[in-house]
Amino acid sequence: MSTNPALASITVRRSTQSPVLTFVGVIGLVAALTLAPWIFPQAFVSILVNFFVLLIMATMWNLLAGYAGMVSIGQQAFVGLGGYGVLYFAIKGVSPFLAVPLAAIVGAIIAVPITFLLIRLRGGYFAIATWVVADTAMIIIGTVSLLGGGTGKLVPGFTSLSPTQLNHYAYLETWLVALVVLVGTYLLLRSRTGLVLAAIRDNEVAARSVGIDVVRARRLIFVIAAAGCAAAGAVLTLSQTYVQPTNEFSLQWAAEMLFVSMIGGLGTIEGPILGCIIFFGLQQTLAQQGAWYLVILGSVAIIVALWQPRGLWGAVRDKFGIELLPVGHWVGSRGEPRSPELLSEE
Repeated sequence: MSTNPALASITVRRSTQSPVLTFVGVIGLVAALTLAPWIFPQAFVSILVNFFVLLIMATMWNLLAGYAGMVSIGQQAFVGLGGYGVLYFAIKGVSPFLAVPLAAIVGAIIAVPITFLLIRLRGGYFAIATWVVADTAMIIIGTVSLLGGGTGKLVPGFTSLSPTQLNHYAYLETWLVALVVLVGTYLLLRSRTGLVLAAIRDNEVAARSVGIDVVRARRLIFVIAAAGCAAAGAVLTLSQTYVQPTNEFSLQWAAEMLFVSMIGGLGTIEGPILGCIIFFGLQQTLAQQGAWYLVILGSVAIIVALWQPRGLWGAVRDKFGIELLPVGHWVGSRGEPRSPELLSEE
């Protein structure tokens, strides 16, 4: 049997870095973040809580837009439903901490019928429709007197905890949810479903031609993203302990999800992480600058969109061949340290 010399010289790898070093680094980081309430000052821990909440939202938004091609500006609908889910279960006597996964499940259940209304829409039509869903959810919740109506309500179930205990428990649950979301997203994208999403994103017509059920795949990702955003809203309630429609369903959440995903890099797991680091770095540095804070944030978004449309992590990955959480395959010649071509994404 003859072999092709050109093919024999080609290597296909998951990553260009040592998996052992990556694993050790991840374990060390997970341990440090788990012990953060006992290591870092309370002010920094509070920042980490907000960081993880936004990271959960951005990861879910990136899964929708960066992998499934569904640009949503209404994911705050599920953030709000998650927050009010915790409030409802707490009123019924369930511990707010145990109510977080229940709220995520409720968000997923509500998302199922919504997919039948939205999933066949494309582009701007889909984006505007999600916004309408978010505003509709806010209006409906605001009419329910049990949940405080338009003025909101304090979440019961925290009176037995001291402020320090509440802060520690809220942090640990937020960090746990963020870890589950990141690991779950990573495993999802390395599965057959991840290959389906890459095919749909790259060429939907070609994906349909080889038998991929595009509508079913999009519906699955929409429900998963809804559950994730509901979980983000649920853990946000643990740290704020008060829910109000205008805060829970605020368009600000959608703007921040989009911002950190775009500047970090769509279509990568690392992108939202880098975007959140940049966002909170700018926030803490420029918080005292008043309106200039928003001007600078907007300028950063415009600059990245114009000069690096694949995001900052996309630029780093293309230049140095670095991928901390590989979900595709790198192809190159034997002896080469790296290759710019990623099979599942190019």
